[in-house]
Amino acid sequence: MPLAQLPAEAQVTYRAIHTGGPFVSSKDGGVFGNREHALPAETRGYYREYTVATPGARDRGARRIVCGGRIPVAPTTCFYTGDHYASFKRIRP
Repeated sequence: MPLAQLPAEAQVTYRAIHTGGPFVSSKDGGVFGNREHALPAETRGYYREYTVATPGARDRGARRIVCGGRIPVAPTTCFYTGDHYASFKRIRP
């Protein structure tokens, strides 16, 4: 999915990932375990997750960006989920 087609808040989060923040939640940048096995298999610690702000939500909401790579500010690949990990779309910058 082209970055330009993501919600505006996801585009902001994507850019923040590449500059090291700021982020919406203190949990952002934490390891994503890929327990759903929805993303390509990688070693633990490869994927990190980030909150995408949801207008009107009182909590973190369901939207996330999950990026993979060894350097958090230079991920190899990123995915967007708008349904709390039920589905993922690869982000194309």
